[in-house]
Amino acid sequence: MDPCVVLPGEGEGYVRGLETLTLREVGSHRWFRQHEYVEKLNMQAIISASSAHDEYIKELLVAHGKIPTLIHELILVEVWKQKVFPILCQLQDFNPKSTFPLYMVDSCEAADDSVLDLVDYCHRKLTLLVSRASRDDPPTQDRHSLAGSPGGASSMQLLHLLQELQIQNAALEFEISLKALSVLRYITDHTDSISVINRMLCTHNMPCVLVQLIDCCPWSRYRAGEVEKYMNGTWQKISPEDHLRMSKLDGQVWLSLYNLLLKEDCQRKYDFNNFNKNQILKLRSFLTEVLIDQLPNLLSLQHFLAHLSITDPAPPKKELILEQVPEMWNHIVHQNAGKWKAIAKYQVKETFNPSENDLRQQAQRLAQTYSLDVMESLIPEKPKCGCCGGEASKRCSRCQGEWYCNRQCQVKHWSKHKTACKLMAEASEEIVNKH
Repeated sequence: MDPCVVLPGEGEGYVRGLETLTLREVGSHRWFRQHEYVEKLNMQAIISASSAHDEYIKELLVAHGKIPTLIHELILVEVWKQKVFPILCQLQDFNPKSTFPLYMVDSCEAADDSVLDLVDYCHRKLTLLVSRASRDDPPTQDRHSLAGSPGGASSMQLLHLLQELQIQNAALEFEISLKALSVLRYITDHTDSISVINRMLCTHNMPCVLVQLIDCCPWSRYRAGEVEKYMNGTWQKISPEDHLRMSKLDGQVWLSLYNLLLKEDCQRKYDFNNFNKNQILKLRSFLTEVLIDQLPNLLSLQHFLAHLSITDPAPPKKELILEQVPEMWNHIVHQNAGKWKAIAKYQVKETFNPSENDLRQQAQRLAQTYSLDVMESLIPEKPKCGCCGGEASKRCSRCQGEWYCNRQCQVKHWSKHKTACKLMAEASEEIVNKH
């Protein structure tokens, strides 16, 4: 029987309680509490969908109009990372006892008009992927090697802590950008809004962005003569017989392109000028028989490209359109303009300097949220080693939350894992004692 994270009545209470927070509140107790609600709702939604049960979480979010609230939270954290986090790291009085709260903020990742903000968000993340790949600058670590930092920061440790936060930020930003692919593909699958289509095609020229992603493929790399692909949060070696196998990320890009280039509404709006046409025709060299065998829908795209190569489509008709514009990013930035340093100073003092008791309470709530039964039901594949990312069979005996492939990896990873291990183990013991 699948575990239940949130009962229907409890889920409705969580959904009703979701609210729009301010930039100053990021990382606060109130923000953490809402983050727990969102995590539990997300877990229950995944369990319901994967077991073909009633998807009541999705229905509650739509019924209570909370999808825009979730999108606002997404963009709020993005603004915080761009505007406040760099200042916070430069402040002389920033001397965190633990990077645990900062790590949690950095990792949180029927929309109505707010879907335009979501399109803009996806565009920012995907162009970031392209720019990193063009600099040959993908992160060298993955999220499994980043959780946990030394518990108390002396002056000698502070530089190391701040450097590690920057590494965490880069690695998590990479993974968030990859998840934006799935979000964009979902939007292209389901939207019929002229404003959204116009935003994707005319404002952001998403087809050309996606062509660049196909060309540079930032989720694939060569290391020591081996092909590696980024899958399930880790860089994994790919055997020679699987080099041509399409990954989930490849599939998301191709399906997005299929929708944006072949849907009738999209073809009417897109300008196939010389630049766009030449960029899109680059796809022909990637559409091999092996690829089409794995995703047969791409045969239609291949035929379309063959036709495009010998024709010059007429430019789209100029139409008078009352276009909606995204509001969330602009509103947050305008509301906080000139206050970035003041917010950083406030958060150094009030938010990111928690007491040992506050840390213990946070860990206890997280231990309740991420129970072992629930997490195992959410992960269909075998667990990955927290150090090297390989297939793991041994679990940390103390916290039961981290996996390793051998004793050597566990010892190597201990300096990063020990603080989180201690907090989670103590929190789990308190939960057991209470019951």
